[in-house]
Amino acid sequence: MRILLVEDERRLADFLVKGLHELGHLVDLALDGVEGKRLALGGEYDLLVLDVMLPGIDGLSILEAVRKAPGECARTPVLMLTARDEIHDRVRGLEAGADDYLVKPFAVSELFARIGALSRRMVVKGTGTAVAVLRMADLEVDLIARRATRGGHRLDLTGKEFALLLVLLRRRGQILSRTTIAEQVWDMQFDSQTNLVEVAIRRLRSKLDDPFEPKLLHTERGMGYVMEDRRT
Repeated sequence: MRILLVEDERRLADFLVKGLHELGHLVDLALDGVEGKRLALGGEYDLLVLDVMLPGIDGLSILEAVRKAPGECARTPVLMLTARDEIHDRVRGLEAGADDYLVKPFAVSELFARIGALSRRMVVKGTGTAVAVLRMADLEVDLIARRATRGGHRLDLTGKEFALLLVLLRRRGQILSRTTIAEQVWDMQFDSQTNLVEVAIRRLRSKLDDPFEPKLLHTERGMGYVMEDRRT
């Protein structure tokens, strides 16, 4: 999933981001409420993880803004994190539209388990149909099993290759620059002197496209890369 984490405790935030990356999720981090609200309302996330006590704007205010937002943003699942353990605080969060609530201190394994449970309950906005598989042509990507196949043949992808495929597939038809790919897959600032992205694209293409037709991963010279079925 693509997750927005809004957490002002830097050590905890860095630890959670690392753990979520290891599980194959794509994570954007905001360290204050103002930035968190901007990203939450402007990004396309599968899940928001919001701390309640934040500098600038608190997590409940972000939650309320998300639920009042137009379009698909309002339906984004939200998991609240808070040091408050009083019943009325949890009730307020749930009444404001939170899907789950976890009180600090918590076991990281429990947080990851709750995120996994929310991912299994993700729905296509407005349809009520569970999103478990992404498809393009004869490509199928199972988000729960973390498995990709083409024409019924399993693709032997590494964790980073799977994450790269998801970034490209979720934004199919959009040309993604090397900078965007580096930030979303490796959570790093792009260094123009490195060929990290090109190497990863080449390795993914060798498994995704070389043995199959039609080709789905395309290079737009001087611009970036795009997933597209160009037969139509």
